[in-house]
Amino acid sequence: MALVGLVRVSTDKQNVDRQHDALDPICVKVFEEKVSGKLAVVDRPGLSAALDYLRDGDMLCVQEVDRLGRDTLTGLMTLAELFERGVAVKVLTGVGAGEHKEMNLLLELALVLASERRRDIVKKTKDGLAAARARGRVGGRRPVMTEALTIQAVALREKGFSIRQIQPHLRIADGKNKGKNPSTGAISQALRAHDAAKEMAE
Repeated sequence: MALVGLVRVSTDKQNVDRQHDALDPICVKVFEEKVSGKLAVVDRPGLSAALDYLRDGDMLCVQEVDRLGRDTLTGLMTLAELFERGVAVKVLTGVGAGEHKEMNLLLELALVLASERRRDIVKKTKDGLAAARARGRVGGRRPVMTEALTIQAVALREKGFSIRQIQPHLRIADGKNKGKNPSTGAISQALRAHDAAKEMAE
């Protein structure tokens, strides 16, 4: 039996080192994908490639069970499809840690807890953003990077522009800095916030 690893994150900006550190030493091959965990198996290139590579008796290995699905329903559907294909799954850490050849309560619980943890993070993030907006209305400084500027920055980044290359293309629309370029720090912070929001939505 050989272990075949799968590393998944939702966006290009997320770090995969922790997963590789866990999987690379014990797997004969590790596949990586940077896609939403809500997608079907057929639409996930890393998972599809891993399944094509697996041979009889091999086992698909992930660091945590939610690498197979971003929410409870998707995770359950993915696991059901894997087990129907005769693919066993090894989970290294978390509530679902262990080797599995069929669906069981431990896996279901692990997916539910992961989904609950994600919802809690989303709620805390939204609450924090709401509190920050409230403080801004009381007298805090308005953010330089508006939604429109952030969208423009994201579009330029997708074309391969660096932050320093993006900066000259952005102009502050109003306020005392009207007409000026936002700082590279403000652009970087806005892009990080955008990526975090996108990750939590996927």
